[in-house]
Amino acid sequence: MKYDFIFSGLGLAAMMTIIKMAEEGILENKNVLVIEPDDKNINDRTWCFWEEGKGKWDEILKHKWDKAFFINQSVKIDCLNGLSYKMIESKSFYNYYKEITKDYNIKWIKEKFVSFAEDKDSVIVETKETNYVGSYLFNSVFDYNELKNQEKFPLLQQHFVGWFIRSEKKCFNPAEALFMDFSVPQRGNTRFMYVLPVSEKEALIEYTLFSSEVLGSDEYESEIKTYLENFGIETFEIISKEKGNIPMTAYPFWKNNTKKILNIGTVGGWTKASSGFTFSNTDRESKKVVEFFNEKSIDFREFKKSNRFTFYDDLFVDVLYRKNFLGKQIFSSMFTTSNPNLILKFLDEKTSILEDFRVILSCPKKEFIKSFFRRIFK
Repeated sequence: MKYDFIFSGLGLAAMMTIIKMAEEGILENKNVLVIEPDDKNINDRTWCFWEEGKGKWDEILKHKWDKAFFINQSVKIDCLNGLSYKMIESKSFYNYYKEITKDYNIKWIKEKFVSFAEDKDSVIVETKETNYVGSYLFNSVFDYNELKNQEKFPLLQQHFVGWFIRSEKKCFNPAEALFMDFSVPQRGNTRFMYVLPVSEKEALIEYTLFSSEVLGSDEYESEIKTYLENFGIETFEIISKEKGNIPMTAYPFWKNNTKKILNIGTVGGWTKASSGFTFSNTDRESKKVVEFFNEKSIDFREFKKSNRFTFYDDLFVDVLYRKNFLGKQIFSSMFTTSNPNLILKFLDEKTSILEDFRVILSCPKKEFIKSFFRRIFK
């Protein structure tokens, strides 16, 4: 049997793409194959994003905040000013995906993806059990060695561990989130905490780093414990844990797309290189996939190109790759000298060129100028 569409991996990018293809009628009378060994029935990650007013995903939100603060030792700044910061737990999204797609001809096989190849008329996908043939492949299986084995584009990692806790006493304000708390010791890196309260006693506490190397498991948890103690929270229950590692690089993943194979998610360059933000970027890119199918002929080599934001991200990663300790200074300078809404707009790649310059001028100039000349002659 030849499938119309094959998806290798069923992460956020694949689910969003399938949902939007279904909503636009692209999956009508089509045979779809999803290759994903996991059941996708547990809450193993959390996605957060900001937007104005009501949005497409509001029905599956865990919580939202109308105040979210940037913090260092000397300032506390509300970043939202009319926006909302929203959180979705992965289990809710998995269930939403299953409900939306239940009436379509989608076959889900729990096999381990191995490789793929393309010929003139089709794509052949190999798993550990057998081979499958399709007209188009959407690949989200990430090979980290592809990044580590190249030297042209600097590579950082956004790595984190989060605890969802329940305290004995009322410790949190569920109307306010800590978006980035840089008051924690930096230890030569870029380190901060997220605090996302969903009630007066419950919150997600997440320790996050932008750095070249990951930490030992005990170090993340030790920092979270110390942070909670400084909050005066000594008695609590850990409801669940999550961890992750997101590559931060301007490496042009999309150049690996072929006529019939589209790399999506992290392996497609859908993650924002300078911040690691995934949800909004994936929402935007999956919408482009649907629009792409309105073209007369499909050639995924034309799906994505570099733009000026790609270059900005390249500069940012290059600076932190060389001087990782500057992260706190860079973010503090941005949020204290510019309107925080402008910073969020810039991170969403919705600013004009004039607004870009306003943000860029708020950054420490010396290191970015040096990076500019390094990168244009790379």
